[in-house]
Amino acid sequence: MNKTIKAIFIATVSLILLAGSFSAGFITGHTLPFSGQLPSLNDFVPSVPHVEPEQQTATPADVQELFKPFWEVWNLIHVQYVEQPVDDVKLMEGAIHGMLQTLGTGLNYYENAESLKVSNEYLNGRDYEGIGAFVDISGDYMTIISPMKGSPAEKAGLRAGDKVLAIDGKDMTGVPPAEVRQQVLGPDGTTITLTILREGERPFDVQVTRAKITTPLVESEMRDDGIGYVRLNTFGDTADVELRTAIQELLAQNPKGLILDLRYNAGGYLDQGIAVASEFLPDDQVVVYQKFGDGSMEEHKSIGNGIAEDIPMVVLINEGSASASEIVAGALQDYGRAKLVGITSYGKGSVQSVNMLPDDKGAVAITSAQWLTPKMRLIQDAGLTPDVYVEFTQADVDANRDSQLDAAVETLNAMINGTPLPTSMPMPVPTSTPISVP
Repeated sequence: MNKTIKAIFIATVSLILLAGSFSAGFITGHTLPFSGQLPSLNDFVPSVPHVEPEQQTATPADVQELFKPFWEVWNLIHVQYVEQPVDDVKLMEGAIHGMLQTLGTGLNYYENAESLKVSNEYLNGRDYEGIGAFVDISGDYMTIISPMKGSPAEKAGLRAGDKVLAIDGKDMTGVPPAEVRQQVLGPDGTTITLTILREGERPFDVQVTRAKITTPLVESEMRDDGIGYVRLNTFGDTADVELRTAIQELLAQNPKGLILDLRYNAGGYLDQGIAVASEFLPDDQVVVYQKFGDGSMEEHKSIGNGIAEDIPMVVLINEGSASASEIVAGALQDYGRAKLVGITSYGKGSVQSVNMLPDDKGAVAITSAQWLTPKMRLIQDAGLTPDVYVEFTQADVDANRDSQLDAAVETLNAMINGTPLPTSMPMPVPTSTPISVP
């Protein structure tokens, strides 16, 4: 998949900037007579919205009637809104955001040029200042996908699925999540208070001290027990090259097995996912299927030249493992190439076409397909169920131990020695759904 432009954005610039719907409505009125009680509907004096001739002619002829309400609302805001002048750029961005929010499947979102720059810095391991978390900006609220290892977000106890309701007491309802993310960024050493909504709990405040965040794509070590360990943090531009280098360095030390840690890896580019999986699979093996809206399927196969096709292997996953992480882990699990250890993954099984808008106006990501594992498992919202289910608990944090990594080592040794796999906790019933090829 082309990393920046997968689908041509087929609309004129004016239509791109103006099409859409706002995510919140308002009651229009011109004068409210005071009667000592709340006004009824009849108390509102109606105003007559209009569309300027130049607005009508700037709209393509076949949608002029459709877009009349948009222009009418646009003009009413500029006449009636209490705080003038109105920021036209924010209105336009809000319209695009609202339009994308009407789409029900997958992640669909807009990023302006500044937000897009931040996304690329997240993904490609560049330094920035903030709280250190991968986030989902496609919904009503910015949602944590995963805190980065050792980051302020992790130290503050933020978890996958946490929604940011407010920042420093300011309600973020109706604020585009990409803009919320911009507000979370800030200088090293400054403190921010996030109001968090967590499933099953009442909203609560979390104070996070921002820091300079460095996100290396790959970390690796040769353990004293003879096991090679490699952690892949994101599937950025150079993930395949850096991972291959790390694996080559480990293989030169003759490890007895390999652990690939994809915990809190929120994904990245599809082609990087294919390239990473190819390091562990024979040539010409299906890594992932894409299933499009018309029912057609496209397969993506391993590209060959893998350098770790035979070494015993375990993959670590958790609730922060998403997207390309699930592509790699799902393929390795389906082929029996590796055992998965940890807890159920995030369940992000959709493919986004990222369309760059002209004149440095940002980008629009639109869900164009869903992906399925080689055995036709649909992962969207279900995630991958590990072979050995092990939670990371508060007791582990207090004891400064990594029970999931310990279980991965135990699992790998069992695979090497031909003994039963460990099961440290009850495993949930798999919920991913088989899909037949049309």
